[in-house]
Amino acid sequence: MIVVGGGPSGLSAALVFGRQHRRVLVVDGGRVRNAPAEEMHMMLSRDGFPPDRMLAIGRSELAAYPSVEVRPGTVSAVSGSVGDFEAVLTDGTRERARRLVLGTGQIDEPYDIPGLRERFGRGVFHCPFCHGWEVSGKTLAVINSDPADATLAAYLADRFSSDVVLCTHGAEPLPEETAARLALRGVRVDPAPVAEVGGEPGAVSVRFADGRVLARGAVFHKAPTRQHSPLAAGLGCEILPDGTVRVDELQRTTVPGVAAVGDTAKLPAVPTATTLVVLGAADGVRAAVWMDGDLFREDLDRDAARA
Repeated sequence: MIVVGGGPSGLSAALVFGRQHRRVLVVDGGRVRNAPAEEMHMMLSRDGFPPDRMLAIGRSELAAYPSVEVRPGTVSAVSGSVGDFEAVLTDGTRERARRLVLGTGQIDEPYDIPGLRERFGRGVFHCPFCHGWEVSGKTLAVINSDPADATLAAYLADRFSSDVVLCTHGAEPLPEETAARLALRGVRVDPAPVAEVGGEPGAVSVRFADGRVLARGAVFHKAPTRQHSPLAAGLGCEILPDGTVRVDELQRTTVPGVAAVGDTAKLPAVPTATTLVVLGAADGVRAAVWMDGDLFREDLDRDAARA
């Protein structure tokens, strides 16, 4: 078994495989999507825990299972089919496996506004579930041009703050219905282009192109995303319009023998990917349980045919 990705989903899959005495190689690129965040939330017993600390604990737990290897590195290519896949690492080594789990994740691509990317996870946040509680009662801004993301400002105003400004960054005026919904929650809309985001966590500044400066306790920005790795597409897995890999309820992709987990993947019926650590870990467990059972049945059928 080869698991590509050493985040919560990949390590959780490896834990299941290890406990079932399955040989598994985890190729860990060393950086996960929530690396900029100082805390993670909504993982029972680990609420407020540093993400890197949780991963370190996970790797140490895997060390108890001799059949599990966690190897630093990057997979540059994968090929083959169910029962015989080959992964090529960037150091030139080649590894074969009967099954693949892709937990390569996605990359956030914040708007090209000076200071925005640098503060992502520290003063600039993407998720009200992950970071809303910590900014309760503070003045907030949302930087997003897409009208579909405007409801984030309304949600923040409904749950966490009485002072929320939506900065549409020079976009076209919002649809009337959207503007009306924002007004119902007291959200102000500023259409001016944003020139820079500055300040420190808890005291963030939004400077507009016309020179005005908006002081905020925090900024939210739902950044566009893309796949971190081209491996799924290279194998022929179906990619959904939002860039995620199509999976079924058991995390199976459209390519037999390949599962995708965490924010790499999404059920097609789900409107948007829910990128929570606890759900990524659950994806890894679900994929590994299915794969272990699938391999067991395959081996049982083979042995029965030989008997």
